[in-house]
Amino acid sequence: MMLSSALPRTALMRALNSNSFRPAAKEALHRSRAYNITTKPISSSRCLCTLTSSSHTMIKHEHKRYNSPYIQFGQKRSNFSFAGPRKLSDVMKVDLLQDKSNTEISDVWMTYHEGKEKVHGIVMDGKKGRNLLSKAAQCPFFIQPVFRGEGHFMIVSQFQTPNYFLLALLEDYKMDPAAAQPILTVSVFDDLAETKDVVLLRCDIINRGIEDDEGYKLCQNLINDYLEFEGVHMFNKKPDAFDVDEFVKEKEQKWNE
Repeated sequence: MMLSSALPRTALMRALNSNSFRPAAKEALHRSRAYNITTKPISSSRCLCTLTSSSHTMIKHEHKRYNSPYIQFGQKRSNFSFAGPRKLSDVMKVDLLQDKSNTEISDVWMTYHEGKEKVHGIVMDGKKGRNLLSKAAQCPFFIQPVFRGEGHFMIVSQFQTPNYFLLALLEDYKMDPAAAQPILTVSVFDDLAETKDVVLLRCDIINRGIEDDEGYKLCQNLINDYLEFEGVHMFNKKPDAFDVDEFVKEKEQKWNE
């Protein structure tokens, strides 16, 4: 699944030319292409398999067996362009959650993802989660800087219905939008928003050119920007008014907090 080429062009060009972009970008691009996910598919050892024990089982996971009655195994991660689960039922045995509270469901989700490499779980209440999806559907594109050393490089995000974000290097997008491969995905599952007042999110870092802590920060910044929405709305609807340099300066101040 590739990114669309409909990104607002004015804001895109200013983002590409933002201060100190080039030095860090070159390093990131080199690392990203050295671990190109299109030529290094995920090995079969990371496949998902089904748990059968009645004392196990509410979530589907990859390598280590997490002892929970809600874990479900059974789906192979084979699509290089979207490594994360597409549906909550790919991860959790949803039918076993009906008598659980949102606190219990949140605990299971967070405990399962705790300590996993390149995968992060996030939880928010139902109203906030649905608000995130609604705003993302209205304004599908945004940018995020990643700071390294004395420079930074840009990531572009695109929301694709019904429930996930794809993030790729903006420099790759500039060269060929149709060929820009996601380096990180964020899945937003609102299946339990109405009945349990909880929305479950998962961040999958699918290219080793992005460090684990960088990927988590990108995910958190993306979520916060969409919930605040002013900058996202301006970027998509009034790109001429979006001040890229000011945006980058503000993000840099918060990056190491």
